[in-house]
Amino acid sequence: MEIKSTGVKSSWLKNMIIKRLYFDKAMSCAGLSQLFDKSIPSIAKAINELIKEGFVVEQGYAPSSGGRRPLMYAINANAMFILAVAMDQLSARIQMLDLNNSPIADMATVELKLHNNDEALSQLINQLNKYIAETGVAKDKIAGIGIGMPGFINAIEGINYTYLDAGGESLSKYIERATGITTYIDNDSSLIALAEQKFGIARSQQEVMVINLGWGIGLGMIIDGKIFRGYNGFAGELSHIPLSDDGELCVCGKRGCLEAEASMLVVAKKAEEGIKKGRVTSLQMQDGQSKLIGDALMEAANQGDQFAIELLTEAGYKIGKALAILIHIMNPANIVLSGRGAKVGKILMAPIQQALHKYCIPRLSSGTELLISSLGFDAELIGAAVLVMENFDKEDKVI
Repeated sequence: MEIKSTGVKSSWLKNMIIKRLYFDKAMSCAGLSQLFDKSIPSIAKAINELIKEGFVVEQGYAPSSGGRRPLMYAINANAMFILAVAMDQLSARIQMLDLNNSPIADMATVELKLHNNDEALSQLINQLNKYIAETGVAKDKIAGIGIGMPGFINAIEGINYTYLDAGGESLSKYIERATGITTYIDNDSSLIALAEQKFGIARSQQEVMVINLGWGIGLGMIIDGKIFRGYNGFAGELSHIPLSDDGELCVCGKRGCLEAEASMLVVAKKAEEGIKKGRVTSLQMQDGQSKLIGDALMEAANQGDQFAIELLTEAGYKIGKALAILIHIMNPANIVLSGRGAKVGKILMAPIQQALHKYCIPRLSSGTELLISSLGFDAELIGAAVLVMENFDKEDKVI
């Protein structure tokens, strides 16, 4: 979005104020002054300009704490919008959000298989352009496109080394050219961790491990208040921790990985096999579509279906075994179960705890609390929006 004003310094300060109000909802001039180490007159001038430009609104006075009540300022939720995209191996969810992370248009869910699909990138771009056109939102009102996706991702360069080949160039730049909108990409599990830290159950925590229970099993690590990416950006591959030497073959080419033993996709396939063998269950075959049966399985488990609960219990125990390794290495205060599978978090909790009791040193596991996400399946979409706003002050835009 480009609104002409005066001076690069003023632009940076106003961008920072917009970013801060997005995350903190409401602040006073004094609070912003202290945060940015700028004089109150400088902050007040920037705030007044932002009010005139439609980015900021007065929210009223803060509750009394004994002195003069400060006037609070908040973001205007409809000043800009964010196109958030949450991808997994089988589909993509696309949603236009306002600056309160509330949807302003219906979400589009499209089948988009990433594995062995040379057309996946062009299909994604077509869906993005179609969705933007259908919402009727002008492109200069869209702050950016944030995309969460599986794979080995270099978020700085915008490259996914696993899926969506852009011919060796930056995937984010490729999509940006095709849509005309600034685009950022990141690993889905990292974005889920960001969402939990900024707006979820792990809000403001400095050290937390977030497990993305989806068709795969991901890990986002918050260390010192920031996403920990490791030496070359690929830290957190919990899904490829080997649980056995002779287990199922994983997509990575190795056997016995956690993802090949306990992911929701594996659980769904086991459900299909059980149904074919005549297991007593309320589940029915879904034309061989693991995605449909996986969602149905979680619903059935929450309704008390014993076969569905049995499958999730088996998976939960294996996840707990992997978490024991994570606890021994990272000694986290909290582990959050998030993503698609958070809806069966209460069912998974018992077998996970059972595995921790068996495989983890009590002195370590007793200090770690397991939490179930309140954001759940929405976490990746919110994380995609957070990705855009995390980079908002870094843009060469004038406000």
